[in-house]
Amino acid sequence: MIDTIVVATDGSASVQRAVAASLDLAARFEAAVHALYVVDSGEVDSSPAAVRDQMRNALQEHGGAAIVDVQRRAAELACDVTAVVREGRPADEISEYAREIDADLVTVGTRGRHGENRFLVGSVAERVVRSCPVPVLTVRQLDDADGATAVEQPAGGDADAT
Repeated sequence: MIDTIVVATDGSASVQRAVAASLDLAARFEAAVHALYVVDSGEVDSSPAAVRDQMRNALQEHGGAAIVDVQRRAAELACDVTAVVREGRPADEISEYAREIDADLVTVGTRGRHGENRFLVGSVAERVVRSCPVPVLTVRQLDDADGATAVEQPAGGDADAT
């Protein structure tokens, strides 16, 4: 049974299908939804010292808007959403939050990179799958050419599950 779902959001197009999948599951199982946005501390720390506070504030505002979008979409399905904004390394914070609230499922969006790009570009979703103590549902962003919806299979909570 699924009682608690964490949907990690960054407000990007690639996470919109993950939000939809999370809310659909929540409605079907009458599960609690936690929308989580993580201010990437690496991004803040790597910015010039003179603008770090502005960068942090901008990322927090962006995260707030991403969570409001999840709440708006959840209201259409009569689902309540707990809004959470944290700061740190996104994959670590997502996994830690899931552990803290004893979540049953974490949902993340992926950009569906293929070939060399998959190895050249780090993936928060991949790190969550490898480190999260609960099952992770990855939902791929579709290209216009892909057409119909495709939801990737859920992965287990340990590194060997991928």
